[in-house]
Amino acid sequence: MASLGLQALTCVSTVISGVVDVISSLGGGNSDAVDHSFQPPTATDRRSPCPMVNALANHGYLPRDGKDVSLATLIKGAKEGVNLAPDATLLVGLKALQTSSTGHWLSFHLDDLSKHGIIEHDGSLSRKDTRFGDNHTFAPEVWATVASHFKQDKISIETAALARKNRLADAAKANPEIELTPDAIRFSFIETSLYLYVFGENTDGNARTDWVRTLFEQERLPYDQGFKRSDKLLTISGLLEVSSKVRAATDEGA
Repeated sequence: MASLGLQALTCVSTVISGVVDVISSLGGGNSDAVDHSFQPPTATDRRSPCPMVNALANHGYLPRDGKDVSLATLIKGAKEGVNLAPDATLLVGLKALQTSSTGHWLSFHLDDLSKHGIIEHDGSLSRKDTRFGDNHTFAPEVWATVASHFKQDKISIETAALARKNRLADAAKANPEIELTPDAIRFSFIETSLYLYVFGENTDGNARTDWVRTLFEQERLPYDQGFKRSDKLLTISGLLEVSSKVRAATDEGA
C-alpha cells in the first residue's frame, strides 16, 4: 500500500511539474530575472513554522509577502531554491492545502501552516508547542537544546537522531498534554531528514553544521558560507531513505 501511495504521489507530481514547466516556458518563469538575495521579512509579511519554507520566501523563491502561495509556486520555488523534486515537495504541499484560509483550495498563506496537527506538530526542533501560545516564531531557547548536540563541523545521522529524540523528551516533560500522532511523528522525522538531505552528502547525512544553524537561526540559505544548490534532484525516495535512517538510528539508540 505504501508503495502504491508513493507511485500515486510521484505520478501527480509529474503532472504538476509538467504544468509548472509549461507556465515557465510561456514567460514570467525566468528565475535568473528574479532577485534571490536574502531579505528578512517585514512586519506585514507572513511566515510559517518551517525554517526551510521561510528561507525560500526570504530569498524570493516563494512570494516574499508569504501570501496566496499556490501548489505550483511551492513546487517551482523548492526546485529552484534547493532542487527539491516535485514529489518530495508534494509530501508537504498537499498537507499545506488542508490548512488554507485563502478561500481557494489550491493556495495557502505561509502562516496557515501554523494550524496545529496538520504539518505543524509538538516537539518542533525550533518552535514551542501550541500549548504555550506561539507555535510559529523561532524560539532560541528551544533550538539551543537541539544545537547543543552539534559539536562537530558536520551533523551525522546518528547525531541528528539523538538531537531529535532528546528534543521530544524535553518537550514531553515540559508539556504533559503533548500530542504526537502518527502524522506528527512522521513530520518530525521529515523535519530532521530535510536538513540532512539538503545540506548533507546525498542520503548519508553529514550536513554542514554552520549551514544548518544559518537555516534555523536566520532562515536564509547559506550561500555566503559556500552552499550551492544540489546538482542532483532531491527526490521523495531520497528524503524517505534519510528518514528511515534517522528512525533506525533513533531505535538503535533507545
